[in-house]
Amino acid sequence: MLRIVIGQKMTMVERGMKTTTHAAASLSDVALIQEVWAAAGRERAATAHLVALLAEFDARQLYLGEGCSSLFTYCTQVLHLSEHAAYGRIEAARVARRLPRVLESLSDGEVTLTTVALLGPHLTADNHEPLLTEARYKTKREVEVIVARLRPRPAVSDRIRKLPAPHISPGRRTPGSRRAADDTVDALPVMPPVHPVQPTVIAPLTVESFKVQLTMSRDTHGKLRRVQELLRYSIPSGDLATILDRALTLLLADLERGKCAAAVTPRKTKAPSAGSRHIPAAVRRQVWARDDGRCAFIGPAGRCTERHFIEFHHVSPYAVGGEPTVDNIELRCRAHNVHEAAKYFGDRLPLMVREARQCWTSDSTSSGAPSGDPRRPGFSSSSERRARPMS
Repeated sequence: MLRIVIGQKMTMVERGMKTTTHAAASLSDVALIQEVWAAAGRERAATAHLVALLAEFDARQLYLGEGCSSLFTYCTQVLHLSEHAAYGRIEAARVARRLPRVLESLSDGEVTLTTVALLGPHLTADNHEPLLTEARYKTKREVEVIVARLRPRPAVSDRIRKLPAPHISPGRRTPGSRRAADDTVDALPVMPPVHPVQPTVIAPLTVESFKVQLTMSRDTHGKLRRVQELLRYSIPSGDLATILDRALTLLLADLERGKCAAAVTPRKTKAPSAGSRHIPAAVRRQVWARDDGRCAFIGPAGRCTERHFIEFHHVSPYAVGGEPTVDNIELRCRAHNVHEAAKYFGDRLPLMVREARQCWTSDSTSSGAPSGDPRRPGFSSSSERRARPMS
């Protein structure tokens, strides 16, 4: 039997408070964070409990007596779960019936239903403990790599094919399909062909190899064929993986050179003039290496893991005299960069700080804190913030 304990403190729902957006809006920031944590814990416990029940429900085939031909039908038509939710819970239930340890991992939040579905076919009585430990808190992509290691797949051959022409339904009119008798009637608009969007697939075959599948335009296909032709002397086979690796190597070097000033032999750069917003290349290189190309914002839950939309952030804002030095520049994702600007300058004018420092002034006497402190409380209040026309 799985015994799940969420915590001793009564939560908003446990106290009988109606769960509405109005009730949530009445909570303080600290209370809301606590409620979110508690709610996530309850959801994990409820999911693990449902999975355990479905495992026994499936073993007894009780869905047959309820008028359903399968457990999937029962989950979707009687319990009204979505197809995706039903599949994930049924797969987890069948794994949990063999290996009850899975329920504990689900309840503790160490693994998700997706993780269990991916690992399920490979879990045995001998390997499930180390595999569940290895998969703790892993993303779907990371778990797919574990699966590829457990069951390597052969490499796929290069293949480029033209997609079939889109089907035009009978109800659509084409320029040549209108009869002469309809010439006096306004023609229905011709619907353009609809090309279904094919999602890009990047899937691991082994720990060291991946399968990539994508849809490209005619122009891109022409460029690819032209590159194959020009590279025949160095790549006689025209291998697409080798060509892609060369292209990405050049593109990556160009992007790193422009974004983080990467260079094999860095040149000496002049110190920025006083009041300049320009961040010298040497500073960008050091900051990027120090922060590992990742947002350096740290909250109570830990450091932000974002590596997309990374920007250079002034710890002491440029608008109040912050200089572009290694000590004053850190990496931030766009969301945290805007978040810190809003906390410092207030929500009403969060973007004006990018314009020029002379359009901002602060009254340090109103809060009792020095105006140069970027984290001083109260700076964002309207009484301490005023803008004047730019000169």
